[in-house]
Amino acid sequence: MRAMETKPLAILIVDENRARAAVIEDGLREAGHAEVRVIGEMQGLVREIEVFAPDVIVIDLENPNRDRLEQFFQVSRSVRRPIAMFVDRSDAASMEAAIEAGVSAYVVDGLRKERVKPILDMAILRFEAFSRLTRELEEARSELADRKVIEKAKGILMKRRGLGEEEAYRLLRQSAMNEKRKLVEIARSVVTAASLLSE
Repeated sequence: MRAMETKPLAILIVDENRARAAVIEDGLREAGHAEVRVIGEMQGLVREIEVFAPDVIVIDLENPNRDRLEQFFQVSRSVRRPIAMFVDRSDAASMEAAIEAGVSAYVVDGLRKERVKPILDMAILRFEAFSRLTRELEEARSELADRKVIEKAKGILMKRRGLGEEEAYRLLRQSAMNEKRKLVEIARSVVTAASLLSE
């Protein structure tokens, strides 16, 4: 959130009902957001997002049906931005689908001008928290995969060269330093070479 406060937010409102869109727009402008764009149809939404490059997307669905929700969820999966969605009515399946699609705030029957800014702030915070967790998970998976490759490379060197575990690791590390490459890159080369030689 701190990073986003340094520059004004660009906010895209998607709403086919002009009166309802005006409620959201007024709430945002009163909260100090000047860069607000309203579009009234789904046609070309992804293109509009690419051109306007909003920091946040607010979607308002007066009468959401399953097809319309699925359309928006497909968009939300592809744009990777905080999304606040206002709907008049919902069910557990729609809420679950919204969360899976990455909607940061899903508000049922809560469209009031004074609620727009706090809901938007919450959507941004939840999006950032989720993005951070996703990044950490990807880093952890990557580290685990790297460790497995290094272990495999050590095993190959131990078997082929008759080395102990510590010596095999030292050899990998020394090769990485000599070639100015990452340890895991050297390990991958060893694993690849071993698989080619064993075929």
